[in-house]
Amino acid sequence: MVDRAKFLSKLGYGILLVDLPAHGESSGDRITYGALEAEGVKAALSFLAHSQPSERIGVIGISLGAASLVLSKPSPAPSAVVLESMFPTIEEAAYNRLRIYLGASAGIFSTLLIEQLPLKLGISTAQLHPIEDTSALHCPTLIVSGALDRHTTPHETKRIFDAAPEPKELWIVDGAAHVDLHAFTPQAYEARVGAFLAKYLRTPG
Repeated sequence: MVDRAKFLSKLGYGILLVDLPAHGESSGDRITYGALEAEGVKAALSFLAHSQPSERIGVIGISLGAASLVLSKPSPAPSAVVLESMFPTIEEAAYNRLRIYLGASAGIFSTLLIEQLPLKLGISTAQLHPIEDTSALHCPTLIVSGALDRHTTPHETKRIFDAAPEPKELWIVDGAAHVDLHAFTPQAYEARVGAFLAKYLRTPG
């Protein structure tokens, strides 16, 4: 996220970079695919609301980070949100990832993996369906994914877009897989994301 932070800083935005629970330097033993990470998002948004009460807040979330934002059900909602490469449901996320390595056997093993969630992490699959909470964002949303992404397919991304409320925008990045989309096409990314954030975070004039 550092290169994104640099590009946004050059545009004059204040930046908060977050290590979600069990990531980076934050505490935590296990990744929970967005369930507990959502609490980290709530804490970050609460911090910003109290430390910068007069500022509009925009959020960029990527993959698990995007899911964590949506699952946090932020209230009040940010002024603008960018969701990159977000999985619609944990079942689809597991199946897609295993299919890359196991092919036709992915269905059996993804089912076995999903069944372990309540036993190993104490969370249910019903807690990990960000597509179902996308409609509750109540803020302008830019939904982005790679046209060649096999982790979250373009079809799944379009379903998420359909679930999101207006105003919303969809950007399918030609030639990109499940990669750092800013690094993949920095000029196009900065133009598209920069324009979106300016539209909702800047006061005209």
